[in-house]
Amino acid sequence: MLQDRALEVADEVRQALWERRPVVALESTLIAHGMPYPRNAETGRRLEEEIRAGGAVPATIAVLDGRLRVGLDEKSLEDLGQRGPSIRKLSRRDLPIAVARGEDGATTVAATAAIAAMVGIRVFVTGGIGGVHRGAAETFDVSADLPELARSNLVVISAGAKAILDLAATREVLETWGVPVLGWKTDRFPAFFYRDSGLEVDQRVESVTEVAAIARAKWDLDLDGAVLLANPIAEEFALDRQEIEKAIDEALQEAERQGLAGKELTPFLLARVEKLTGGRSLDANVELVLSNARLGAALARELV
Repeated sequence: MLQDRALEVADEVRQALWERRPVVALESTLIAHGMPYPRNAETGRRLEEEIRAGGAVPATIAVLDGRLRVGLDEKSLEDLGQRGPSIRKLSRRDLPIAVARGEDGATTVAATAAIAAMVGIRVFVTGGIGGVHRGAAETFDVSADLPELARSNLVVISAGAKAILDLAATREVLETWGVPVLGWKTDRFPAFFYRDSGLEVDQRVESVTEVAAIARAKWDLDLDGAVLLANPIAEEFALDRQEIEKAIDEALQEAERQGLAGKELTPFLLARVEKLTGGRSLDANVELVLSNARLGAALARELV
């Protein structure tokens, strides 16, 4: 099968899956497109270290030379960081093109979730999922992350959805696709840089045992798709909501003037918000994803 020829699982990850030890998937777009170098590569390494410290095996996912790579060595991770936005950003639709053409690419939430599910990884850690973009009523700009969450059987841990999105519409679409949204020790859906979007989650959870039970029940009922575990950024790293919303509005206006849309839009907005907040949004981004990694390792241990 082409999948067998195009799929390369690192020895450490393969052995852990074979022995039913905990494994946590990580996306590579966070490294290549989410942060500037060298902060991106450093964060990628720190994420893997946090997962190992939590007793699980990290599996950063990317496409290299047309092969779906599950688990990267340090050289490959550093190369992703150095190449940054010049490397292709791959969503689910782009995977067959990259494989057929033997290309390199950094995987988004949608592509990472699809590949992780292929090999049986049940926990995937990211910063924030994509969703419905502001103004989507005119542009129809809705992230492929959302339908992918309805397909792939894993638990996705994020600090909610990115604050640059239309969060109310994103919650509605998650409901439409049948994706349970759990709040980690919270009743409120977090908004990436700040803890409370003003929206509710479907269920508050207090332990990884509870999360694992809900995920198992979903899949035992043959209800395919992910469970989204929303982990709010810690209070000491959260940013002021009004400040972030002001920065996002300015960034959106600039993006409109430049005619940016599609996969170019999110990296531009995050970079612009970083500049407008004097770099504090990047610091918050790093801290929230590290927190998600720690939670992911604990959940992966529980699920196995």
